[in-house]
Amino acid sequence: MVIALRIEVKGLSKTYEGGVTALRPTDLEIGDGVFALLGPNGSGKTTFMRMLATLLEPTEGTALIDGHDIRRDRQGIRRLLGYLPQDFGLYPTLTVEEQLDYMALLSEIADRAARQAAVVRVIEQANLGDFRKRRVGELSGGMRQRLGIAQALLKEPQLLIIDEPTSGLDPEERIRIRSLLAELGGDRVVILSTHIVADVEATADSLVILRLGEVLFTGTIEELLARTRGRVWMCEVPRERLHEMKEQYVFTGVYRAGDRMRIRVVGEGVDGVPAEAAEPALEDAYLDVMAVAESAAGEP
Repeated sequence: MVIALRIEVKGLSKTYEGGVTALRPTDLEIGDGVFALLGPNGSGKTTFMRMLATLLEPTEGTALIDGHDIRRDRQGIRRLLGYLPQDFGLYPTLTVEEQLDYMALLSEIADRAARQAAVVRVIEQANLGDFRKRRVGELSGGMRQRLGIAQALLKEPQLLIIDEPTSGLDPEERIRIRSLLAELGGDRVVILSTHIVADVEATADSLVILRLGEVLFTGTIEELLARTRGRVWMCEVPRERLHEMKEQYVFTGVYRAGDRMRIRVVGEGVDGVPAEAAEPALEDAYLDVMAVAESAAGEP
């Protein structure tokens, strides 16, 4: 399916009362597929998403979503939008079907037949068919998250914004959510925020890395890996040298190797011990970008 929806972010920024800058002036273009916002807590991801969802007024700049300005045409944007915040409300005594029917009614799907059709559709999309009669209060964390995504899909949005979709879930449920997001990105624009690198690796077509409200990188995963190639190293050291090495280098992995430790680091190179170059993984690339930014800022 060809998606015409485009998002243009122009100098968008947010400073809260007291002078706390949550997002520095940002320019981005977001197109088809899954776009990930990757960064630690406090990096500005949620602020950025809330502004796109017209729930938070920017301090400066704006964004155009399919030509609709987030400052001037909130209703036009909300007709295109499905939004799932990290914390969302559910009614524990309702069944999955009842919850979705009620939310469809609140979403102004007044016709009963249309609501029923929408509920059936999103239950199938979220793989909740076996749980349609189960009460919401009896669902696992992962099923509740899938139900939240189903709610956001009720009006068939062209843009789906989801905040930290796998936070707090066990590995099996994380895999289910990632698979669902990857599927959904095939016929709409999906923007997700996460601090979990594996979420991005499994779902995203492109990403932005944020730190303290500043964009450090934007592009595809392949482009991010390319800029890290030649900066990842594997070496073995005696266990007693491990602490010393941690003080000098950015570790992305530590493994036992008999009575020695095999370590994976990112940087210009490794001094004093034999090291071999390694093909970068996404986590290597992310930690490298963050380490370079911290070094430039003079942080330890």
